[in-house]
Amino acid sequence: MDKGLPDKPLILDRLSASGFPEGLSVDIQDFPDGIVIPLDKPWRWTSADAVRKVKYAAIRHFGKKNLKVGHAGTLDPLATGILIICIGPATRIAQTLQDHPKEYVAGISFGATTPSYDLEKEPDRTFPVDGVSRESLNEALKGFIGEQEQIAPLFSAKSVDGVRAYEMARKMYRHGDGSFDEKALEMLQRAKITISEAELMSFCRGGPVPVQQAPDDASSASGRIHYADVSGLDLPHAEVRIRCSKGTYIRAFARDLGEALGSGAFLHSLRRTCSGPFKAEDALTLEDALSLL
Repeated sequence: MDKGLPDKPLILDRLSASGFPEGLSVDIQDFPDGIVIPLDKPWRWTSADAVRKVKYAAIRHFGKKNLKVGHAGTLDPLATGILIICIGPATRIAQTLQDHPKEYVAGISFGATTPSYDLEKEPDRTFPVDGVSRESLNEALKGFIGEQEQIAPLFSAKSVDGVRAYEMARKMYRHGDGSFDEKALEMLQRAKITISEAELMSFCRGGPVPVQQAPDDASSASGRIHYADVSGLDLPHAEVRIRCSKGTYIRAFARDLGEALGSGAFLHSLRRTCSGPFKAEDALTLEDALSLL
């Protein structure tokens, strides 16, 4: 199953994993084009944590200390869904995989903002929500279709004169400087992105902000990621399905959508449902991937 890729690595998804009831061969030479694992990344895990966990297991499994393992496109810690992990020779097609279009389901709450545009930071400002409705959302989403320029969040891995933007953002946050939007406009270059689809899936006029739960078997890796508890807030919230080009920040999309409605907004949940030919329903859980290794 090559999924239209230039090489033909083993695609280790739910379907193919059933063909290895006793685990994979321990000889990496049996996989000359490497292995690609579409992983369903757990909530409150960094992409690096997930890759590191798989890498350690793969090194032990194949008995190869210098085994290359990487991913094709970072997923935020508070997001779940498709994280493509490449093992061995498959790392050479990581960029090709990363260039594919992505699809997300974004949970967006209106009437407040956070410095990180998601719930890694506490809400810092509130806004009126008079203009937020199902009708206004449907109309506003039409304006996001097509090629456009986007400013990334300051809490991002964008580089500014060799320094990661999030390092500056964290310093500002510690000192109580809340001008994150202004600094982002001043310091980060606009990136061209394309949003091909933006569909309102559901809308609630008000009520508690939906809360995600970490899986019962989550390791201590998730404990390092802060999650602001906003379950007591009475805010309108929506679920939006977005299909977009690589490099699109859905947190920034939430910010811009809030502004388009004359309010503020933040991302309360995010799931990457598709990355190129890979779909979340076919992905392996971290536990399943480790059991095969």
